[in-house]
Amino acid sequence: MTARRECLRHVAARKRVVLVHDDDDLHDVVAHGPAVDERLLADERAQEVREALSDLPGQWQQMLQLLMADPPASYAEISDQLGLPIGSIGPTRGRCLERLRVLLEAS
Repeated sequence: MTARRECLRHVAARKRVVLVHDDDDLHDVVAHGPAVDERLLADERAQEVREALSDLPGQWQQMLQLLMADPPASYAEISDQLGLPIGSIGPTRGRCLERLRVLLEAS
């Protein structure tokens, strides 16, 4: 993963160099800036998150899907669908997010 990111940075840095004889030629060059690099890194990070989510217990995955839906499910809906007491959803969500953070830091 680190080698891939370093390669992407190296390739992106090479693309930014434009050698010309006259500064007027620079006006015709389309700037491809960091938008492409940022999108590649964002896609890579999203894939890492999906992989980390798949390592969580199934009920936690379902709970996060419900909480991240648009619009997010209410605690009452989550309680009905997952059979959890409403009062335990918040603490469970906290444990789930902490575990997800640990998995992501390890990747």
